[in-house]
Amino acid sequence: MTTARTGALLGCIADDFTGATDLANMLVRGGMRTVQTIGVPRGDEPVEADALVVAMKSRTIPVADAIAQALAALDWLRAQGCRQFFFKYCSTFDSTDAGNIGPVADALLDALSDSFAVESSLTSEQQTGADAFTIACPAFPENGRTIYRGHLFVRDLLLNESGMEHHPLTPMTDANLVRVLQQQTASKVGLVRYDVLARGVMAVHEAFNALRRDGVRMAIADALSDDDLYTLGEACANLTLITGGSGMALGLPENFRRAGLLTQTADAGQLPPVEGLSAVLAGSASKATNAQVAAWRESRPAFRIDPLAVARGESVVEEALAFAREHLSSAQPVLIYATATPEEVKVVQRELGAEAAGHLVESTLASIARGLRELGVRKFVVAGGETSGAVVQTLGVHTLRIGAQIDPGVPATATIANKGETRFALALKSGNFGSVDFFAKALRHLNGAST
Repeated sequence: MTTARTGALLGCIADDFTGATDLANMLVRGGMRTVQTIGVPRGDEPVEADALVVAMKSRTIPVADAIAQALAALDWLRAQGCRQFFFKYCSTFDSTDAGNIGPVADALLDALSDSFAVESSLTSEQQTGADAFTIACPAFPENGRTIYRGHLFVRDLLLNESGMEHHPLTPMTDANLVRVLQQQTASKVGLVRYDVLARGVMAVHEAFNALRRDGVRMAIADALSDDDLYTLGEACANLTLITGGSGMALGLPENFRRAGLLTQTADAGQLPPVEGLSAVLAGSASKATNAQVAAWRESRPAFRIDPLAVARGESVVEEALAFAREHLSSAQPVLIYATATPEEVKVVQRELGAEAAGHLVESTLASIARGLRELGVRKFVVAGGETSGAVVQTLGVHTLRIGAQIDPGVPATATIANKGETRFALALKSGNFGSVDFFAKALRHLNGAST
């Protein structure tokens, strides 16, 4: 029997848009009805869901702004009645030496310090100053992200040898996550090792307590398999704040079931139908998205955005929309992309500057998305977290219902529209996620959901 409750159970804050849908996908798979908001909603009207995910665009903004946004999201989630909170970031721990993972986690810990649950095995003396504790675990074994002795691997490669060292905004040159996180925070950072996880939930509880007694405020947690994530999830049942990648959410729904707060929901991922034309927009420069673009171009129409041409003032947006209009007239989906190799990205960044180049690509693809909407496109597949954020904002999307998984980490979604508003079906993909044929697969999925 379930316990009567009001409001959502789990409140999540994600530092980019595709990361938010990635996390929401995991929660739906666990049977939680999940709603994702684009930014912090205005007002405090209750949202009917088991889990709420607030999608921010804060991964690469100034630290003070990222903290302010996260705290605003936390206030809204607390007003919605959430009992536990999750700060979600990328499974490749995308950040810089300045942040934003460490500073945001610190701010959330401080804000929640009045409501932290502390294991009863701690004495009152041990609890003093030790209750604000959380873990950091970006592992996502299903997508090849594992953590061993505090080091993050992308499949068989250390993070700093995986291609992430070339990321244009957050180059990851160190795979030691304890060291990376410690550079971002004055809080003491520890480690929960794989051999502790192998001994089960009670051993992890004991490790948490020992770390607290040693003054540790955040601990990187190893994870080599989904079993490790289920163990960690159960061990975190009494933590008010958890931080990590979407994989950390695997074990969280069952905690609420054990507490009698959540029933098994077979249709948690059911979406309403959406009619209209289809298009793919790609702004990510990741290896996975490059391969997906190449696969699409073998047999389908595609238009490449040249950022340097945009910077010269050429009519790139108009040309892209003319290209799209030609193919959409026969209901043929199109790909419009700014995806490039690391070498090509460096050339553009030398010419325009890294931040300006990124903003230029995002704003160009957002303008194209706006034009595609006018052409009748209602189903969008978008590759890249920053690109996804720009696209959903320009489309006026505020809230998404999360549907079934397309590929690991990427669900189908549909907008929750008020009467008279346009409804969209969206697949928002992190640059590194998805199979080589993801674009075509995602469109089939969105089209199938609308019939």
